[in-house]
Amino acid sequence: MSAKRRASVATNPTTLGEWLHHAEDLYAKHTVALGQVATSAHDEALYLLLRTLGLPLDSKSSVLRRKLTPDQSVLVADVFRRRLEEHVPAAYLTREAWLGEHQFYVDERVIIPRSYFLEIIPEQLPQWLPAKKPVKRVVDVCTGSGCLAILLAHQFPDAKVDAIELSPDALAVAKFNVATHGMTKRVKLFHSDVFDAVPRAKYDIILSNPPYVPTKELRGLPAEFKNEPKMALDGGKDGLDIISKLLQQARDRLQPHGIVVLEVGGLRAAMDKVFPELDLHWLHTADGEDCVCVIQAAKLKNWRG
Repeated sequence: MSAKRRASVATNPTTLGEWLHHAEDLYAKHTVALGQVATSAHDEALYLLLRTLGLPLDSKSSVLRRKLTPDQSVLVADVFRRRLEEHVPAAYLTREAWLGEHQFYVDERVIIPRSYFLEIIPEQLPQWLPAKKPVKRVVDVCTGSGCLAILLAHQFPDAKVDAIELSPDALAVAKFNVATHGMTKRVKLFHSDVFDAVPRAKYDIILSNPPYVPTKELRGLPAEFKNEPKMALDGGKDGLDIISKLLQQARDRLQPHGIVVLEVGGLRAAMDKVFPELDLHWLHTADGEDCVCVIQAAKLKNWRG
């Protein structure tokens, strides 16, 4: 391609492929945070293009030759302006997020789903439970959009699933997702601060991806993450406020064989220091972050925290 042609494409892209290259150049010129939807500018830009144009995410490469109408180009340009100049997360622009094959509705009322539980739930959770004992009841604490409660319902089709959320706005999104996934008879939603307003029950699994960012670290987050609800991120002074409360309340809510499973981001060292007697077991994840821990009921029962 000649220099003149490249310059023309850069200022006036006409095909989806040209728009993709143009968008990658725009990403390189702006300071943006990735990771909420995709980890590379190429993948996020392609995702936004396909979704904005109403094209399947599994489109063949020939889609890159597709020409955009003038109106489509205006629409695409506005999407990338909002993404790169206003730092609106891609998931809020498309009103969706994916965990594996499962699609969830999201908007500014909820944190954007991104969780190691996608690999942990099917691959490792069953190994921590009695092989011949059916899982009858599980709970997702701080459910947000309801995504993890729904994943639990898929993994354990005979279990009752409770989902707890303090934010009324997030709970409304969770209710929508539970209904969309056809889980209204299996997933029960509770408006509660951890277990405060939840009737007594004994669980096989208490699972949570709670707010765990230390308050002082919130100011340093990229703009994209600051666009997410503060309540879904703020874990208090040391990041352990919600985690500590959850563990204290979990002692009386586990079956004797039950487990608590927590995703805690960068708090592994702090958790090991504050809760040494709980014998936290850190699960391995594909990327080596290993930030999900398992706590067994027997350890919690004897804990004096």
